[in-house]
Amino acid sequence: MCTVVVRWVPGEPVQVLALRDELEGRRFQDPGAWWPDQPQAIGGRDEVAGGSWAVTDVASAVTALVLNRPERRVADPLAPSRGVLPLLAAARGQGWPENIDLTGMASFTVVLAAPDALTMWAFDGAVLTCTDLAPGTHMVTSGGAEDGKADRYLPQLIAARDSWVSLVQQQEPADDPAALVVRHVDGDRVFATVFGQLITATPGRLVLSYSRQPWSARPWTESEFSAPVT
Repeated sequence: MCTVVVRWVPGEPVQVLALRDELEGRRFQDPGAWWPDQPQAIGGRDEVAGGSWAVTDVASAVTALVLNRPERRVADPLAPSRGVLPLLAAARGQGWPENIDLTGMASFTVVLAAPDALTMWAFDGAVLTCTDLAPGTHMVTSGGAEDGKADRYLPQLIAARDSWVSLVQQQEPADDPAALVVRHVDGDRVFATVFGQLITATPGRLVLSYSRQPWSARPWTESEFSAPVT
């Protein structure tokens, strides 16, 4: 995951726009209930490592997302994949760091959007820091403030609170770290925005819209999930 936008206001549904930038050709599955030990967890599944970049627990309406960070790009050989983090955080909530050993892991940011709190953790490969975010609309990116995305797009996202998908569809893929939709060619490798999803969650109900070509004019696929409220 490389770009996350969250609108969090207590008493209202949590809304998340998540854009995944990855190597083209890395196989993944569209959002679904892929994990038998967490049947209420809905997210896209990475076929290489088996984890996810964004997971919502339908019953609690807790959404957890992971973004790569540049400080420590490569994990130790036996360290957990960052893809386990959204599953863990969606299940454990604020207490997720107590349930995993981060030693050797590559750096990351975890965003946890719950009905009653919006929290961000940043791990630089050595130290994990936690920040509580205020109500409102926030943008979190892999490059952080220095990549320029928030300066360019956050005011538009705040203004277009009910039309985030339309805003994404107006973008052309660009070789620019500040672009909302990216495409970077490096020899025979292409790093690009490969998935976009809009998450609207309330306890017991999850509404998803998603696309593998989020910049295109084609309608995004829509799905809805329900579960007893916990």
